[in-house]
Amino acid sequence: MTKSLPPLNWLRSFEAAARHLSFTTAAEEIGLTQSAVSQQIKSLETRLGVQLFIRHARGLALTDAGRRLLPEVDAPLQALSRAMVGMDTRPARNLLTIAASISVAHWKIAPRLTEFRNRFPQTEVRILSAIWPDDFHSTRADVEIRFGSAQQAGPEAEAILPDHLIAVKAPTLEGGVQDLPLIETVGTSAGWQAWSRQIETVPGASIYTDTYGMALHLAAHGNGVALVNAWLARHALETGLVTQAHPASVPSQEGYHLSITSDKWQAAALRESLLH
Repeated sequence: MTKSLPPLNWLRSFEAAARHLSFTTAAEEIGLTQSAVSQQIKSLETRLGVQLFIRHARGLALTDAGRRLLPEVDAPLQALSRAMVGMDTRPARNLLTIAASISVAHWKIAPRLTEFRNRFPQTEVRILSAIWPDDFHSTRADVEIRFGSAQQAGPEAEAILPDHLIAVKAPTLEGGVQDLPLIETVGTSAGWQAWSRQIETVPGASIYTDTYGMALHLAAHGNGVALVNAWLARHALETGLVTQAHPASVPSQEGYHLSITSDKWQAAALRESLLH
């Protein structure tokens, strides 16, 4: 039986960390936090059953297994990049291209798309899933929504507010943060540990995911309390899919950032809709 492949983002994190011998530098390159890169590489090591890096106080070193794996991972990643060059040949007239994560597409763009299309019926909309900086560079999108720190997003991007974290749960779920399972989004700088330091001590999380969108989805389906970005959760709160489990919030070093890379008036209209 053919063994399933590990997620592409794990391999991308490994390749960048192996090339730089630094989780921090790799994270800056691919637009994730250092802890997210570290977590993905740990997951890859567990999946493969081998240690890929020797973690020193001042940096990293590849193990023999890591050195063997690097060229095997680098070659297909380079091939994928080459394959994407020149593939997007569709005329751009009346086409609005949006590059964003699945979380943003699901929770922010989809709820507004019908109204936007009713206002501009002649505009075709293409939504591209983008996470890595390379994804954004290759899409030539009219509207880009990136997640990360302000430094990672770049000086041309504007922060989308509110960017603090709030605790949410399904309206039918009885109890609060002290009573219910906690859903943790790994790879971000703030989470339930920050909540314990700043608001009140809570038990450790028991459900883990790697995006706020998935954490919000799990909370909406009654799996527990999720600590998620307030802007991302706004539609779910307004429509009653979730409710706040506690009135407090905690700040976060990462958030969503929006930039418009063209002068299309449709892009400006969508920006206004997303920011308000």
